[in-house]
Amino acid sequence: MLPGAGRLIRIVLALLLALALVVAPRAQAAPGLCLGPVCGDEISRSAKHHWQLRLRVSDQWGHRERLVVDCRDGVISPRAGQVERGYAAAVARRACRLAGESLG
Repeated sequence: MLPGAGRLIRIVLALLLALALVVAPRAQAAPGLCLGPVCGDEISRSAKHHWQLRLRVSDQWGHRERLVVDCRDGVISPRAGQVERGYAAAVARRACRLAGESLG
């Protein structure tokens, strides 16, 4: 082997790997639970109260928030935010139904 050939091979392999990472299609996670323009994901139960769910909601315009929903009455907290609250509440209520927590 020529002197420095090993280093040249490593450089070429590194460039090929970098090119493969740039050209490869990006994997995207499933959006979770969607209703209209709002999707909810990262849904989990509250550690303290089984009737509360915590979730992250996002809309088509890139707004994201974390919410807590009381599945006993469907109230979400905080009550105001950037994500439209009608759709966010609907996503939260559906998450409660899917989690087996009854509303009302």
